[in-house]
Amino acid sequence: MSLFMYRQRNGIAELTTRIFNIVYPLNTGIDSLFSDFDMVAVMMTVNKIGAPHFTAQDEEVKYLNFANLVLRGFHLSYLHNCETRRGQVLFWSASKVFYEFTDIERQFHKALYTIQLLFLKLLDGSFQTHMHCCYNNPPADQWALVSGLPTYVAENGLICNIMNAAEDKLFDFQKEPLDESGWTIKNVLSLPIVNKEKIVGVATFYIRKNGKPFDDMDETLMESLTQFLGWSVLNTDTYDKMNKLENRKDIFQDMVMYHVKCRKDVIQNILNTREVYDKEPDECDEDELDDILVKHKKIHTIFEFHFCDFKFSELDLVKCGIKMYYELSVVDKFHIPRDVSDNGNSNPTGDLKRYYTDLETMAMVTAGLCHDIDHRGTNNPYQMKSGNPLAKLHGSSILERHHLEFGKALLRDEALSIYQNLNGRQHETVIYLMDIAIIATDLALYFKKRTMFQKIVDQSKTYESLDSWTKYMMYETTRKEIVMATMMTACDLSAIAKPWEIQSKSELRTMLFPFQPMMDRNKADELPKLQCGFIDFVCSFVYKVRSSISITNRKEWNALKEIHEAKVAKLEEAKKAKEEANGVGSAAKQGR
Repeated sequence: MSLFMYRQRNGIAELTTRIFNIVYPLNTGIDSLFSDFDMVAVMMTVNKIGAPHFTAQDEEVKYLNFANLVLRGFHLSYLHNCETRRGQVLFWSASKVFYEFTDIERQFHKALYTIQLLFLKLLDGSFQTHMHCCYNNPPADQWALVSGLPTYVAENGLICNIMNAAEDKLFDFQKEPLDESGWTIKNVLSLPIVNKEKIVGVATFYIRKNGKPFDDMDETLMESLTQFLGWSVLNTDTYDKMNKLENRKDIFQDMVMYHVKCRKDVIQNILNTREVYDKEPDECDEDELDDILVKHKKIHTIFEFHFCDFKFSELDLVKCGIKMYYELSVVDKFHIPRDVSDNGNSNPTGDLKRYYTDLETMAMVTAGLCHDIDHRGTNNPYQMKSGNPLAKLHGSSILERHHLEFGKALLRDEALSIYQNLNGRQHETVIYLMDIAIIATDLALYFKKRTMFQKIVDQSKTYESLDSWTKYMMYETTRKEIVMATMMTACDLSAIAKPWEIQSKSELRTMLFPFQPMMDRNKADELPKLQCGFIDFVCSFVYKVRSSISITNRKEWNALKEIHEAKVAKLEEAKKAKEEANGVGSAAKQGR
């Protein structure tokens, strides 16, 4: 007795058996409607003993129902074993997805260890449709491709299970032995590897070792496994693209560094050490370089409250930046290289050493120099509305994070890094403080932190001694970071009082992005009023509160406050006079 199954693949009807190694191609059709119940098997008895033929009584076999039960039990046991195997393989494949993405063939061999050969072909990920395929005119020795089966599966996305490859008429399988061992193709199972409804590869299996054809459970198992394989293919493809992007990034970074790095002849325009000492800057000590800077009297105005950078050339601003590092006495202490690159400028932040260490002050000054580097001339909302790549890369504080990353990229270059002689702990600290300081220049974050800053200022009023207050500040990292953030905001907002010139380079209104009123040149007559409103809402608080803990600058800020109040009073008087004039004019018209 045997259990036969009827199947049809590619128009060829076949009977297969699970018990014996037999496959019967059928040239005649089978009537599947001979009974009104589901057929589970076919029982065949051959050569009746003691009689020339079978009788009607033989057809009414008493144990037929029992045989039916046995066959059902056998079939359920088989399905149970298949599902158990499937669960084990899928669990194993899930773990391999995370640990061995590139070992794709091993996953399939683990799943169907009874096959004799596995053919795996990945399609080019650049193909956008199934009509494009990489199997055009394969060489004759590529017998797996010559048959046309992988191409058919890749283009149509169908699972092909061919039980008798030699008799198949749709595909041209080689009927002769493929090698000296006499290996021939008998049965084939080919499946597409799909990722997000896109075919990324084809997996084809040739011949089970027991000679039996692939069945439905093999198809189900391998179809499930291709999901994991699709993830693996996606990961390897993504990894390859990431490597290419990383290489492109390195090339672009080299291009940027080529234009950013300061040449030695430019360094001599800033620090003419060859003319004065007949030495290179890195051969001079701190005092010698400081003497060169002392000769430039304009540089000393950087320590004055009225300092304005508009009157300085680009090279003079670089000298101002160098002077700030010498003022902090950190050049020799942290072995900062004497080479210079002109990246920007910053305003002085006052006496920082009362609350901060030399390392922290150096980090803040460096953050001030880098806080607007490579600025795009627009604000964060514009970056988001225009779909700029920066907005896609940085979710919040877009420009601030770009300035930070650009500054870090410069500092990572050995020729530009002023941190190259710091130890690991010091380098980690200065980079962390730069993160806080530069991101703090985003006004959206300032409004969140100013309440915390107000609490610190209120707390300072409870201390009678300056020394006790200094200890209170120095021993709490969070307080120091909040104060540092407000200092960055105060320095960044100081430009509001300076005569910025409006340059007409491009008209962004054509891109349908509305201007903020204070940035609209068509409302130039309202600029003083808008400027004062910005100062009242944003700037006044930070300067008013900071004046409580910065005694030395309080006098200057009071002077600015008086100027501001005078401007506001003048605006109010002008507005009142205009209203009175309009009222008199209206009354005169009514009198006529």
